[in-house]
Amino acid sequence: MATPRKTTAKYRYRLRVELEGVTPVIWREIWVEGQMSLTQLHHILQAAMGWTDAHLHQFTIAGKTYATPHPEDDSEREVIDERKVALHKVLNRDLQFHYDYDFGDSWRHLIRVEEVKPQTNPYGAAYVDAGARACPPEDSGGSGSYQDFLGDLKSRPKSKEVKSFLQWAGKDFDPDRFDRHAANAALLRMAWNHWGER
Repeated sequence: MATPRKTTAKYRYRLRVELEGVTPVIWREIWVEGQMSLTQLHHILQAAMGWTDAHLHQFTIAGKTYATPHPEDDSEREVIDERKVALHKVLNRDLQFHYDYDFGDSWRHLIRVEEVKPQTNPYGAAYVDAGARACPPEDSGGSGSYQDFLGDLKSRPKSKEVKSFLQWAGKDFDPDRFDRHAANAALLRMAWNHWGER
């Protein structure tokens, strides 16, 4: 694992995000800017993947944990405040790190920094360059349960288990569908609203 090194904020980063434990792979390629915070990256990942930000999360980068501190945090667990960490301070090319979402379902995302480019004019925007497959529905039980659903959908599409899952997820849920334009529209809306800081 590469060790983060400091760079200036005037860089943008292409991140490859993969949801672990599910096949076929659910992935996104996202461009972000160096002056953004890890909290902003959290919101970007939520919109790009299709999550609803209904649960806790954390980043693990080079052995350190970053999150928004919570009064009920374990006092033994050292957490760095993600709101105070700019991406350019922790990211560099070829770095791999993890983003965990929903500690009950335990959705783990592997993120790789695949490209770093100079940026003369940071705009505070992010966009999804590419991606494949839908994000699992919230509270669907984690990667094992979701993988079981995918298997049942393929081999027993009319089974009680599939019908029950689709009642929860929505009858129009399609695990192969990813709408890049909708994800980018959500990101643009958040950027225009200064990521909720207005």
